[in-house]
Amino acid sequence: MRARRSMLPSALTMGEPAGVGPDVTLAAWMRRAEAGLSPFYVIGDPLLYARRAERLGLRVPIAAATAEAAAELFAEALPVVDLGRAVAGDPGRLDDGDAGAVVASIERAVADVRAGRAAAVVTNPIHKHALYRAGFTHPGHTEFLGALAADFAAPPDGVAWRPIMMLAGPDLRTVPVTVHVSLAQAARDLSAETIVATARIVAADLVSRFGLPSPRLVVAGLNPHAGEDGAMGREDLEVIAPAVAQLRAEGLDVRGPLPADTLFHARARATYDAALCMYHDQALIPVKTLAFDETVNVTLGLPFVRTSPDHGTALDIAGSGRALPDSLMAALKMAAEMGGA
Repeated sequence: MRARRSMLPSALTMGEPAGVGPDVTLAAWMRRAEAGLSPFYVIGDPLLYARRAERLGLRVPIAAATAEAAAELFAEALPVVDLGRAVAGDPGRLDDGDAGAVVASIERAVADVRAGRAAAVVTNPIHKHALYRAGFTHPGHTEFLGALAADFAAPPDGVAWRPIMMLAGPDLRTVPVTVHVSLAQAARDLSAETIVATARIVAADLVSRFGLPSPRLVVAGLNPHAGEDGAMGREDLEVIAPAVAQLRAEGLDVRGPLPADTLFHARARATYDAALCMYHDQALIPVKTLAFDETVNVTLGLPFVRTSPDHGTALDIAGSGRALPDSLMAALKMAAEMGGA
């Protein structure tokens, strides 16, 4: 990625307050200098961070702040934009009453970027089932952000913003074409139209957000050996190959379908900039295996930058001091670089 820095801070959401979000936020701020982090502020309840810092034995000054003042305060204290909503945030213990603040934190972060107060949105992990119990209707973060994007200017194609998940590590970027569905449903949902639409967004954002002038994409097969000419399934011949042909006809540098079992070793990775995978685990297993603590979840296809650490709420270790901030720090660094576009 080309090195670009924004003068604006990143807006970090609170995430699930009973999880490790507060832990890694505090730890990331403590390591801000050694990690070379640009300024960020977190949106939530200042008392949550004060309580968690005390529990963890961390000497982190907490400064109630505005987004506009965050960059100036960042060197000396963790800036927290107060939502005016107290949260329980007892480590490891979900409280349904906290759901409203979790959602409001995300909404405020997006609003701050839209208003020019922040350069990017960085999201701490949410606990989806806790939000569902409180009436949250979106499958997850990505879909909610797509809905919030509707308040921005219309997309270039005039249709709708279409958020795409990309997992980005130091040595590999992968994109699942189908995401949070069963393997059987993924095969049913897969279509040439979806592959083409996903590849177009990935290629465009690799140019605009990552500074790659001519992105090289590969497309994994769905079946073993990419279907073995139809002997192990027809999807590779009848769905994926036509999509690749269309993309190539549009001038994109795309290859596939290629057998997934030979797509992720070092020599293969050197030949492409991102791999489109046909289902969730096909995309996430290789990137997490290569760099579990450094992988970043990036949402493409939005009118704003959004990154996230690639781990969950980890309720079982919240408040214990065992949560590593590496993935959050990687997400903050990537957001600052992308936010300068």
